[in-house]
Amino acid sequence: MKHYNLTILLIMFMSMVCSKLHAYDISVKNDEGDTIYYNWINNQKELEVTYKSYYNGVFNGDFKNTSISIPETIVYNGNEYKVTSIGKYAFCDCSSLKSVTIPKGVTSIGYAAFYGCTSLPIENNIRYADTYLIEAVDKKLSKYPIKEGTRFIGYNAVYGCSSLTSVNIPEGVTDIGEYAFYDCSSLISINIPNSVTSIERYTFSGCSSLTSVTIPKGVTSIRGNTFSRCSNLKTITIPESVTSIGGSAFSRCSSLTSINIPESVTTIEQRAFERCSSLTSVTIPNSVTNIGINAFSYCNNITSISLPEGLKMISEGTFMECTSLKSLVIPSSVEHIYEEAFGNCGLIEVKSMAEKPPFAYDNTFSNYNIPLYVPTASISAYKEASPWSKFMEVNALSGETPTTQKCATPTISYQNGKLTFNCETEYAVCQSIITDSDITSYVGNEVQLSVTYHISVYATRAGYENSDVATATLCWIDVEPKTEGITNDIAQIPAHAVLIQSENGEISVLGLDDGTNISVYDVNGMQAGNAVSHEGKASINTHLSSGSIAIVRIGDKSIKVIMK
Repeated sequence: MKHYNLTILLIMFMSMVCSKLHAYDISVKNDEGDTIYYNWINNQKELEVTYKSYYNGVFNGDFKNTSISIPETIVYNGNEYKVTSIGKYAFCDCSSLKSVTIPKGVTSIGYAAFYGCTSLPIENNIRYADTYLIEAVDKKLSKYPIKEGTRFIGYNAVYGCSSLTSVNIPEGVTDIGEYAFYDCSSLISINIPNSVTSIERYTFSGCSSLTSVTIPKGVTSIRGNTFSRCSNLKTITIPESVTSIGGSAFSRCSSLTSINIPESVTTIEQRAFERCSSLTSVTIPNSVTNIGINAFSYCNNITSISLPEGLKMISEGTFMECTSLKSLVIPSSVEHIYEEAFGNCGLIEVKSMAEKPPFAYDNTFSNYNIPLYVPTASISAYKEASPWSKFMEVNALSGETPTTQKCATPTISYQNGKLTFNCETEYAVCQSIITDSDITSYVGNEVQLSVTYHISVYATRAGYENSDVATATLCWIDVEPKTEGITNDIAQIPAHAVLIQSENGEISVLGLDDGTNISVYDVNGMQAGNAVSHEGKASINTHLSSGSIAIVRIGDKSIKVIMK
């Protein structure tokens, strides 16, 4: 009996080994006589390059030549098929491979596809396979020159280059591989061109000096851990093309103060924003139907959240340890709230819009000594359902279908180097975007700086509609410029800031010296109004319509303002 069992085990083992030996579906020789191995993809409509076999920890490509040319199409059984992908480990351990020509039709290259290709050419301490950037050989690089024509940046390309401070990715690159810039802890800035359509897992994880990122419009998903542990990342722009935010994508981005999630996003995966300790508020658009486990856990500065109508489930630990969260509105669509979804939150009230009490657990909330507000007709149902019956009191919402109030439009003021936003709606949090046209790249020998900031701000609060957007322009006006007698390299010019705002055709300017002349012109140079400042401010009524551009002239300074 024992011998029989051993025989069965041996057969099973041999079966498993044999299943690993051959990794391909078909093999076809190229024009040079090398056999290239492929797997079918896309319902057998396209092909992916793969390796021949795997045995004892070694991948075998079985190439005769040291230079491989991958064909754009192959003919198999009388039919023509496009080669659109290079699969994971395709050329792994091909240590004698000196060059690989990749066809234009290839749109993705898999994990470790060229790992161990030590004979590929090195240029500027970087290893290339045709238009595919393999790796930085010197991990102490401070600059990272990527040659024009590169289309793919590979797995582990600059993994751990801790001296690297900036990277300019040329237009034409379409794919940035897994771990490409992992733990590049000195990387301050990176330019990602619009040609990029794929940014893989862990690409910028651990780039702790990175402060801002703009994701190109062609990217459709932010993969798992893409920006995790970017502890100095303060702002990130997510385009409307993105439909999903991967697991731990922004985990431990402890400096991230706000995030604008576009309406195109439908899925926020587990731990996507875990431990983003500087986040103060979250507005999740109605397009989102799935929020993963611990997506916002340990975001202990969040004071308000806006959950989307249409959300059916709140996952385990979604907002756990959000200790500053005071008020919560549960949408009427929610049917199920998992364990510790709001564990150890600082809630002082909960509002549920659902007529039927959502299924919840005893530890969904950690504090039941607070009031619960529900639809009038559902009070009895909530009082009889666990754990809702545990709340200190169950009260009726004001009306069967509560009207969503709108936050008051914030006001903007500036004093002593500090911008202040104020909203009359209690507990509202202001979300602001400040742009500076000087922070960009220039070509040429002379640059005219404007030192002008464009400010937009709106207010948000859980259960309220976002306020209208308030805008302003903040700029510095020179006062008695003096450079005589300066012995250091800095020209000290006394200056003060003025704040310019528009509303219903009226322009107001704050922070001026009394008696300062202000003139307003349209884009054709026609004067639209003028005034003299009094008590530090001036107001000018103009005929300019909303959306038009006004040119505000203060002394020798001209500032463009968009009318509201």
